[in-house]
Amino acid sequence: MAAANETVYASFDEMREFMRLAFVTVGVPAEDAAICADVLIESDKRGIDSHGVGRLKPIYIDRIKEGIQKTVTQFEILRETPSTAVIDGHDGMGHVIGVRAMKITIEKAKKCGLAMTAVRNSTHYGIAGYYALMAAQEDMICFTGTNARPSIAPTFGVENMLGTNPLTIGFPTDEDFPFVIDCATSITQRGKIEHYARINKTMPSGWVIDANGDAVTDPNAALKGLIAGTCALTPLGGIGDELAGYKGYGYATVVEVLSAALQGGTFLKALSGIGPEGKLHPYHLGHFFMAVDINAFIEPAAFKKTAGDILRGLRASRKAAGRERIYTAGEKEYLAYLERSKNGIPLNPAVRASLTAVRDEYKVAHVFSWEK
Repeated sequence: MAAANETVYASFDEMREFMRLAFVTVGVPAEDAAICADVLIESDKRGIDSHGVGRLKPIYIDRIKEGIQKTVTQFEILRETPSTAVIDGHDGMGHVIGVRAMKITIEKAKKCGLAMTAVRNSTHYGIAGYYALMAAQEDMICFTGTNARPSIAPTFGVENMLGTNPLTIGFPTDEDFPFVIDCATSITQRGKIEHYARINKTMPSGWVIDANGDAVTDPNAALKGLIAGTCALTPLGGIGDELAGYKGYGYATVVEVLSAALQGGTFLKALSGIGPEGKLHPYHLGHFFMAVDINAFIEPAAFKKTAGDILRGLRASRKAAGRERIYTAGEKEYLAYLERSKNGIPLNPAVRASLTAVRDEYKVAHVFSWEK
């Protein structure tokens, strides 16, 4: 049995199966529960600890318990053409909504060359890169994004107005892994701050600002301030415009518009999850999914070869003093996958405690490997 204060490692299969069982236990249909678990485990596989098993309880199970996220997903197509669709998720499971919407987008792109779907009234859909991987496996280019509860302050502002709003792009290459750039339009995102809080680590200066525009480095204070509206994340580029923070601010705004305006969805402060009487209510998030069928332009093998040549050229370029390697997007995640395939997913004491709390509260039939 593992000591209470040590990091342990669990296999992909164990964590996927536990999450699936947990979702089923709280009322998610079995098929949908498997989808949710698969999206979450993909994050852990790729070394993105901020969006994997550590979020099972606080982001999904607790929201279901609070009644602001529905376990049974009502997926409704409101409007449709051969290459587009507008979808209402009715506050169901975001992973299920995202996977179904991406599948529709891919099928439409196969027929039309390009396609886009827009979703309203959804919930947190996990790592956006999951949907880019779906498209890359079908020889397609993917663009996807989602809005989120207010976190980012506009350049020269201090009020959290925009979500972390990832603008995610992925495409296949002739290498062992696709190119996937999946990151927030802020310097960091809540999940990473939550991770710093769990491991009791000070954040770098410039990630978060307070109501005066000063840097906050205590992750617990930052999380409380983000909820209270007294702290905000800085956009990509950072505070002010000397390092081009306005670029991150602009891209976050693009994602906000595409996640709300096309589908008649919710935006900015209305995504706070807090109703007019101060009570919790559904987040009503919006997403968008675009797919481009490479075969409509060129033979996929030729595209993949050119893409691979570009990436290899970048990695082979001259390196800075003291640096041994240049990476391209998706490479670190692939290397993390190779390492974790052998050693498992690292689980610190805080994550283990949250998983145990879910197991015990909902009487999930599972004995964790570190308890044996």
